Amino acid sequence: MSRPATPARALRALIGMELRLASRRAENVLVTIVIPATVLVFFSSIDIAPQANRPLVQFLLPGAVALAIIATSLVNLGIATAYERSYGVLKRLGGAPVGRTTVIAAKLVAVGLIEVLQLVLLLAIATLVLGWRPAELTEPLRVAIGLILGTATFAGMGLALAGSLRAEATLAIANGLFLVFLMLGGIVLPVDHLPGVLADVAAILPAGALSQVLRAGFGESSSIAVPLVVLTAWAIVSVVVAVRGFRWE
Repeated sequence: MSRPATPARALRALIGMELRLASRRAENVLVTIVIPATVLVFFSSIDIAPQANRPLVQFLLPGAVALAIIATSLVNLGIATAYERSYGVLKRLGGAPVGRTTVIAAKLVAVGLIEVLQLVLLLAIATLVLGWRPAELTEPLRVAIGLILGTATFAGMGLALAGSLRAEATLAIANGLFLVFLMLGGIVLPVDHLPGVLADVAAILPAGALSQVLRAGFGESSSIAVPLVVLTAWAIVSVVVAVRGFRWE
């Protein structure tokens, strides 16, 4: 007689399933892998954000990493979870012996693993193709803090949308937010280069805060206190809203 899987084994199985499903969806590969890499390479070749005699890749790499986090945590996780909820998959998984906590944990671990892959890929492209070299003030701990808080923020947003709205609405809103964050998140254009009101709005958006924290980690900025507070606040609010508002069916 077969025995029930242990919690650890069940978690590994669910993580593997999440990774396989993500790799099989062409649109997911496009938004999580292709678009951040393309943004990094394309905008490094045009004079859109002059940075005082420094290669553009120095500015754009942290922004591309931020974009990758947004793509994976908000767009990929949010849309996939919304359709699983719509099809009744979440209801069945949530009622299975593995439990709802394990299901959500598997999704978040899969998101983290994808983000590690994205980071490695972007660093490889920046180094081997664009000639990037780490700055003297690079602080990996700050980069890690940015990754953790950014993932919490945008995964919270994605799950909040997926757990409260129809799948079609989640699809539209997640993609819309992705474009807004791309334009106003300090990813390809410094926030202080934006006109008036837009710069003020961008300064309090989570994407702009994430980009700034990552730039501080990569040694491209010394300003971290304010963006760190903004990003932490967004992370807390996003997670609380997701936890309180998430519905499994």
